[in-house]
Amino acid sequence: MLLSELLKAIEPIEVLGHTDIEINAIHFDSRKISQGDLFVAQVGTAVDGHTFIDGCVAKGAAAVVLSKREYMSNHQSSIINHQSTYILVDNTDRALGLLASKWFGEPSKQLTLVGVTGTNGKTTIATLLYKLVRAMGYKAGLLSTVVNYIEDEAVPSTHTTPDALELNGLLRRMVDAGCTYAFMEVSSHAIAQERIAGLDFDGALFTNLTRDHIDYHKTFDNYRDTKKRLFDTLKKSAFAVTNKDDKNGLVMTQNCKAAVHTYSTRALADYKAQILEEGFDGMLLNINGKEVFVPLVGRFNVSNLLCIYGAALCLGFDELDVLRVLSTLKPVNGRFETIHSPKGWTAIVDYAHTPDAVDNVIQTIREIKREDAKLITVVGCGGNRDKGKRPMMAQIAKRGSEQLILTSDNPRDEEPAAILKDMTDGLSAEELRTTLVIEDRTAAIQTACTLAQSGDVILVAGKGHEDYQIIKGVKHHFDDHEVVKRFL
Repeated sequence: MLLSELLKAIEPIEVLGHTDIEINAIHFDSRKISQGDLFVAQVGTAVDGHTFIDGCVAKGAAAVVLSKREYMSNHQSSIINHQSTYILVDNTDRALGLLASKWFGEPSKQLTLVGVTGTNGKTTIATLLYKLVRAMGYKAGLLSTVVNYIEDEAVPSTHTTPDALELNGLLRRMVDAGCTYAFMEVSSHAIAQERIAGLDFDGALFTNLTRDHIDYHKTFDNYRDTKKRLFDTLKKSAFAVTNKDDKNGLVMTQNCKAAVHTYSTRALADYKAQILEEGFDGMLLNINGKEVFVPLVGRFNVSNLLCIYGAALCLGFDELDVLRVLSTLKPVNGRFETIHSPKGWTAIVDYAHTPDAVDNVIQTIREIKREDAKLITVVGCGGNRDKGKRPMMAQIAKRGSEQLILTSDNPRDEEPAAILKDMTDGLSAEELRTTLVIEDRTAAIQTACTLAQSGDVILVAGKGHEDYQIIKGVKHHFDDHEVVKRFL
């Protein structure tokens, strides 16, 4: 594609050099640059891409997109005499998103694209919407934390929301595969880093907002306002579905041009539901006056299902067809997955890794389990992440469990013992006396299985679908499901 054609996607401040040149590829990773490529220099959190510009030019980069005016000033003479073209922009993160969309032929405009944002529930909602639409006979794609799908082709997922180039490349493949719908999780990191710049959303869904990623956003207000940007940029013909039970639900849609719809389990809303019956294998619900049994559990899943139901109606699907398909949808991998022991106890494997998510899962279990049965909770906190939530997680888990076992969960570059110390700091001396701290996660799960009696419930929280532990930068295979089943 000609550089002049690509540049129609952005508004450069200044261009030095020729634009009637052919671009072979776009990269933000300087290691991938070769002759005729376009390099986008991003100012990352750890490394500044501007320091690699000279090396990319030496490797034959045909053009460079940069945001630092001082670089242009300091290299003015050499730039003028060089074959590479330099494009100065306000924000290279945003420019990359716009360029990526243009490079892949603006695939989001050829799909009905729906984004899901919030702290908890994104994966369940996006995945079940993808399954619902396919069950209706349409081709669809999915971008999620667990796995990406192009129709029925699974593509490994490394981030909740991929980088702009990978994201648009996947959307392009969906279009080429004949998909008409695409559902994607939209993380706060992706919004802040402009990975979704240039995407044409037809709908946006809000789940809830609780403490998470404060290590990155610094304050809760920043975190909230970042999420809100997805709704602020929706076009008038789009739709927004928001959770009225969350105090931030209506905040999200304050400046939204799209048609706004609400869902709630407690207040007046467009989409309402209540639990009529509940067990570990599912719930009988009343959704907008119609009864339906769903093989999912928990009040948090009632909210998730209402969001899915509302989005499906906004997409134009028949209500009875939607309810029929909802009754067939199974839980997403690692989201309140049930494993039954021959000894009569039940294990729940769940991705809950925030204080609110842990609280929701524990309350759901307590509502379902026998009154005389114990809840044994195994939980940890990830390393190199928000330290402030660690004592909160321990407090919530201790308050809701008959037995608490604190353990490791992706310590990354931190010492597991230090993370556990942060968690136990949230407990009183009396609470600590009845809490087990077992650093080795396998041993912690084994202990829980050993302690469990018939009727008891074991909650293994934090990792869910993940099949690894990250220790000192190295990924080691670890799957909570496998470990639980080993001790059945």
